[in-house]
Amino acid sequence: MVWEDSPSHVCRGGDKRALTFCCPPVKPCPIIYALEEVNLSSQEYIAKKEEFGKRTRLGEGEGTCFGSLVWCCKPSKPCPLRDMVMRKIDMTVEEYMDLKKQLSEELVGSAPSANEESIKALADTFDVPEEEAKDVLQECGNDIRMAAKILRMKDLELG
Repeated sequence: MVWEDSPSHVCRGGDKRALTFCCPPVKPCPIIYALEEVNLSSQEYIAKKEEFGKRTRLGEGEGTCFGSLVWCCKPSKPCPLRDMVMRKIDMTVEEYMDLKKQLSEELVGSAPSANEESIKALADTFDVPEEEAKDVLQECGNDIRMAAKILRMKDLELG
């Protein structure tokens, strides 16, 4: 089963669950705020991801940017290094996303409230039913920025 409501990357406005797709915090970027939100230090975050990698196939990945698939991004973002490793170890996108979801749950818990909060925020901001906000968010691959742009364009067209 693929992770149906997987968040957009943290650097694209994704919620804290997207920490599973982040690389190590080696430069100033939105990961710092996501780590603060889940009360993890950079060192704790690195240790948790490395430990998960030791227990699962996400620990494989020689040839990727940081030497392990635990640091790799979402399959929707093109990456020849990640894809090459996945082909080499015969890992499907489904397995990859299942492991990334498990990693996310270990990092931040399994509460789906982040997506629900995004849906409510979109519905309130653009004065649309929550069901419409949910549909647009899903169509955008849970990228809240893109969903907001689409809802804004719809609002301008109607106005």
